[in-house]
Amino acid sequence: MKAAAFESIGGPEVMKVMEFPDPQAGPGQVRVRVKAAGVQHYDCGIRRGWSPAGVTINLPQIPGNEFAGIVDQVGDGVSGFTLGSEVLGFAMLNCYAEYVVVSTSQIVSKPAAMSWAEAGGLTGNGQGAYIALKAIGVGEGDTVVIHGAAGSLGAFAVQLAKEWGAKTVIGTASESNHDYLSSLGAIPVTYGEGLVERVQAIAPGGIDAAFDTAGAEGVRASVELVKDKNRICTFVAYELNEELGLRTVRGERSAARLAELVELHTKGRLRIHIREMFPLDQVEAAHRLIETRHGRGKIVLTFD
Repeated sequence: MKAAAFESIGGPEVMKVMEFPDPQAGPGQVRVRVKAAGVQHYDCGIRRGWSPAGVTINLPQIPGNEFAGIVDQVGDGVSGFTLGSEVLGFAMLNCYAEYVVVSTSQIVSKPAAMSWAEAGGLTGNGQGAYIALKAIGVGEGDTVVIHGAAGSLGAFAVQLAKEWGAKTVIGTASESNHDYLSSLGAIPVTYGEGLVERVQAIAPGGIDAAFDTAGAEGVRASVELVKDKNRICTFVAYELNEELGLRTVRGERSAARLAELVELHTKGRLRIHIREMFPLDQVEAAHRLIETRHGRGKIVLTFD
């Protein structure tokens, strides 16, 4: 099979299309012929040499941790999925490939109305936003700030906060993305000097919780805005957690949570904005684009 991988640690230029043996489904597993694979900052971190807990990097390494495609091989003991089943799912690595093998606990059925690009780009950031907002207790009547709200992770967080009853959702973003945030139900605010004061003007009654997907500026602003530090979470500036007295939020993805997100999308209550699609042989360009940390929505690799 063809896959995008790297043989050495480095920048986007180390990403190349290579050939690997076709993986085979074992007991309780299926092999999926991939139609789309989402691109995430997680993947870029792996490429730069980061090794998350419990993950072993073996060069040459195929990154990618979310995918959608068609089941083309079924292992012994599998129920609920058959040859030809259209699915979306997750793995820690190896999703930038024509084929991926996963347990049935890592996939759910893809609705016919969901595009391949949307399905390939839902799993990682959708579940990440879910885990973060649950950790900081976002719910009925809350006033919430989402930093970096126009990106894929931030946009999912905005929509889930609204879905779970937040009274006011404020999203920080560049001015070019303000209309987009308004369409998601957020009140947009521009980054930069005076951010705290601008947020306070919108919510004079105070901010209950904050989720940062942008970096240090958002985290430091959140500490000024939110009284309870247990209700602040960053998925970017982890290095500030100890300095600022914040906890590190992490969580494991699950098929049950993914199915819940799929159901919200089916009901029209969760939008997945596709920023750009790249064929596999343009994986370097996809990594360069996501590392600019600008723009809205999801970047996805597509397969013929």
